[in-house]
Amino acid sequence: MLRTIALGIVLTVMAPAPNPNGTNSFYSFDATTIEGKPVSLSEYSGKVTLVVNTASKCGYTPQYEELEKVYEKYREKGFSVLGFPSNDFGAQEPGSDTEIKQFCQLRYGVKFPLFKKDAVKGKAKQLVYKFLTEKSGKDFEGEIKWNFTKFLVNRKGEVVARFESKVKPSDTKVASAIENLLK
Repeated sequence: MLRTIALGIVLTVMAPAPNPNGTNSFYSFDATTIEGKPVSLSEYSGKVTLVVNTASKCGYTPQYEELEKVYEKYREKGFSVLGFPSNDFGAQEPGSDTEIKQFCQLRYGVKFPLFKKDAVKGKAKQLVYKFLTEKSGKDFEGEIKWNFTKFLVNRKGEVVARFESKVKPSDTKVASAIENLLK
């Protein structure tokens, strides 16, 4: 009897924790585009996706240009970048959704999908980031430390890598991880 109880505990601990939508897939969530339209992230299911929290007035803001280049390079192979603006770090995203979209398009030529500005840390964080930082697997969990933290999601919706702000989208570690998933 003791073995059965211990085994049950081990199985419970080892089982992946379900996300708030009841699955372990990033693609099971809904989000709101920067234009205010609700969208199911299942639209990206089957793609390799780089999820990034962004800001327009940050030292890492020039990464928008690199993110767009990576998006353009791999999108025909089943890759997407999803940008989630947030004002959580140093009030570096003070603009409205309309202002953010204009800035990104005019300054950096961003064509990858952007979502409405929302919290990515703390108690008020949106469900997408709650999953990424709390339910994505112990190697990738933990509060985001700054703007432009990147999560790489495989075609099944599982987080397979996390890159901190200072790792540029053009870094060979990022490109290699993307290319391995696209094979």
